[in-house]
Amino acid sequence: MADIPHPSDSPYDTGDSVRIYLSEDDADAQYHGLVCEVVEDDPDGLSEVTGRDVDSHHYRVRRVDTGDELPVSFRHADLVPLSEWPES
Repeated sequence: MADIPHPSDSPYDTGDSVRIYLSEDDADAQYHGLVCEVVEDDPDGLSEVTGRDVDSHHYRVRRVDTGDELPVSFRHADLVPLSEWPES
């Protein structure tokens, strides 16, 4: 069974490096595996529904390799610290 990377237990800060982790059937799957830097956290009220504080965090990110900001934002659960990414 493959190792599945897990998001951080705490919110990411602006400037943190993360990797995008999405399933193959996700509408934004083309971004899976990209190394990005958190640009902004735009929290919403999702944690009130789920009961998990980190679920409210919604991040804008930019690619580390090109510096381009991605046109979509990502939920906390879609981002993992680089240290959690399995070795190839």
